[in-house]
Amino acid sequence: MPPARDPGRTAGAPSRPLAAALAAGTVLLDGGLSNQLEAQGCDLSDALWSARLLADGPGQIEAAHTAYLRAGAQVLITASYQASFEGFRKHGTGRAEAAVLFARSVELARRAAGAVDRDVWVAASVGPYGAVTADGAEYRGRYGLTVRELERFHRPRIEALAATRPDVLALETVPDVDEAQALVRVAGECGLPVWLSYTVAGDRTRAGQRLEEAFSLVDGEDLVVAAGVNCCDPADADAAVRAAAEATGKPVVVYPNSGERWDAEGRRWAGGATFEPGRVRAWQSAGARLVGGCCRVGPATIAELAALLGEGRSTPEPGER
Repeated sequence: MPPARDPGRTAGAPSRPLAAALAAGTVLLDGGLSNQLEAQGCDLSDALWSARLLADGPGQIEAAHTAYLRAGAQVLITASYQASFEGFRKHGTGRAEAAVLFARSVELARRAAGAVDRDVWVAASVGPYGAVTADGAEYRGRYGLTVRELERFHRPRIEALAATRPDVLALETVPDVDEAQALVRVAGECGLPVWLSYTVAGDRTRAGQRLEEAFSLVDGEDLVVAAGVNCCDPADADAAVRAAAEATGKPVVVYPNSGERWDAEGRRWAGGATFEPGRVRAWQSAGARLVGGCCRVGPATIAELAALLGEGRSTPEPGER
């Protein structure tokens, strides 16, 4: 029987910081939130994507989080990836209500976490500027904006998420070193731990920068608890994990897509999945400590990873619960 949860802790709050857990072993992320929501029957064709359900279907989001918890996930990433004040405004949602929706994304994950008797960390998702434009720009980068302009865009949404005190900010699917610089700088103003995760193609960011250059950005940044890649082909993750470990000396985060290809013209996924859970062993050997899946990686694959990781996963120190 698992140890009882400390009654003095907030429901859903972990017993120790994520950085401490990463120092102790491998921590398992969840999978793609969007594919689980679609599996539950949700329509995500809106430009707000999963963020629309923060207003229209919060119960669906909590159910998706719960599905990943049941699969063994130790980290839940919130439904705020595509959320922005600008995007909400286009859908008739005022600033005050939008701030409530940002907070709700964290609250839903925290509530789901509170239903299990083990440590679960809530990562507030901060997607790139290109995700908010909803035109695939996050896979190109180079938006024509300066670092200062990107800071101004990201600051309100990061502040809104940080106000709810998630366990970590997930700066994810970042295609460009310039945007990474803006995100890390603004997130640093909030004082919360963060992870930085690029989306890559081959040995470069989507904007074409060498990975060594991209990862060196966070070398010495104390608030960055992990650096790595997500939303990429599983094969591209192999070299990227090594590059992140060598350039930063930090634990590496890695959560690639299934390997299926998005057919933009037909608006459907094509090809077969190439994400083999066994890849995690090589990632661990190269320095990965925070692993999971992104697009099209569902609870079944996360359950396979949980079984594979087994005793290598992070566990509480004696007396921590």
